[in-house]
Amino acid sequence: MAETGTTVALDQELVDACGIDPGYACEWVLNATDNEALASLVDWLIERPLKVVVILVGALIVNRLVKRAIDQMVNRLVETRTQEETKAEDSASATLARLGRRARGKLTRIHEQAERSRQRAMTLGAVLRSLAGFSVYALAFMVALGELGLDLGPLIAGAGIVGLAIGFGAQSLVADFIAGIFIIIEDQYGVGDFVDVGAASGTVEKVTLRTTVLRDVHGALWVVPNGEIRRVGNSSQLWARTVLDVDVAYDTDIDLAASVIKEVADGVWREQLESSTIIEEPEIWGVQNFGADAISIRLAVKTEPGEQWATGRLIRGRLKKAFDTNGIEIPFPQRTVWVNQVSERSSPTVPTAKIRDDLLENRSGSDGDE
Repeated sequence: MAETGTTVALDQELVDACGIDPGYACEWVLNATDNEALASLVDWLIERPLKVVVILVGALIVNRLVKRAIDQMVNRLVETRTQEETKAEDSASATLARLGRRARGKLTRIHEQAERSRQRAMTLGAVLRSLAGFSVYALAFMVALGELGLDLGPLIAGAGIVGLAIGFGAQSLVADFIAGIFIIIEDQYGVGDFVDVGAASGTVEKVTLRTTVLRDVHGALWVVPNGEIRRVGNSSQLWARTVLDVDVAYDTDIDLAASVIKEVADGVWREQLESSTIIEEPEIWGVQNFGADAISIRLAVKTEPGEQWATGRLIRGRLKKAFDTNGIEIPFPQRTVWVNQVSERSSPTVPTAKIRDDLLENRSGSDGDE
């Protein structure tokens, strides 16, 4: 019984000097000197600072490992962009002899797009590294405070309440940031691209993790939160296409009209203009529609990205001149009007044959007007 009481007393003394979870240094000093004050001093000056140092070193190692993983992810993104750039360069180099200056301009744009992709990947990597470092060091700081004897229960509870409040109150903000990260990772669009994001369409002037800034054709500046973008139509990546439905009158020779349209489009293709570059031979897809006033012949032209509108306007202007030269009518709305004269009751009755003759004359006159 005496031995048990002595053990309990020693345990209580150890707890008083070194706490509930005593360290090896504090316990060793207490057993060696039987001095609680000295053991407690050793615990505060050596044991706990040593644990804090170990925690910080561990946080540093974890942070480096996380950053290395992020760097590997960014390098894979850059390698993917580099492979795409190489394929595009091979395609442009194959047509360099034919296109000349335009091919060199295409190579320049490919390099610019690849460089933009690399910069965006690097920016994303820097953001992720910062977030990872903040999270790791914040966790290490809280663990270190616990080792120093501070009660973290109220701090953790308060942080949980604040996080819950922010989560409910700033759901759209969180969604915007997450959507912005995926926009950058997937390179959905970038500065200079013409995009349609549903709420607005225009040229991208700025992309951040929270918003996308567009300038439409009327000059209005649109700021769209990334979380509200459900789908994106990008008209400026790799290549574009302009589809023209050319209307001709019903009495037009379809083969003649198609050959004239093809000749005009081929002429623009061979010229390789600076702002209206056709990169493949234009195609006549045939009769597209029988309308109320005209027959539509569809022309498909593959162009450089962002040049489809200028190319379409140029071809339409040249088609008007070519149609005038070849006598092909560009139709306009036409209607046949039937005029029927009804005699008043007070007037003498008109013979039936006379009425029929008048109707025939009115019909022939209407046909002539048409």
